[in-house]
Amino acid sequence: MGRYTVIGKLIGKGFTLIELLVVMAIIATLLSIAAPRYLRSVDDAREASLKSSLSQMRQAIDQFHADRGIYPQALTDLVEKRYLRSVPVDPITESAQTWQVLPAPGAEDGAAVYDVRSGAPGASRLGEPYGNW
Repeated sequence: MGRYTVIGKLIGKGFTLIELLVVMAIIATLLSIAAPRYLRSVDDAREASLKSSLSQMRQAIDQFHADRGIYPQALTDLVEKRYLRSVPVDPITESAQTWQVLPAPGAEDGAAVYDVRSGAPGASRLGEPYGNW
């Protein structure tokens, strides 16, 4: 029975308002240090994913051209002919519909997919527009 009275006395004491404020200030300070680093790492991951998606699509376009002698008419042709499993989602816009396709040199606009770029507005953390990648 003595053990329960000791625990009851410890629980009954509680914390003062000052102690709670000090703990909250320490937590706020730690969060203010960690949050910007976390957000920066999320942006870096999105940019790395964008570069990877662009590289995979460009490689698939080149393979399509090497195999068939023509460029695909749309990105969906790469999926239909099994060069890609699906058109990747642009990690910046979070949509697979925002890719900007560039026609083959000398071809009419939209006649064939020669290259692909991100349709995301804005610029990377280094200041380069996403559309230039």
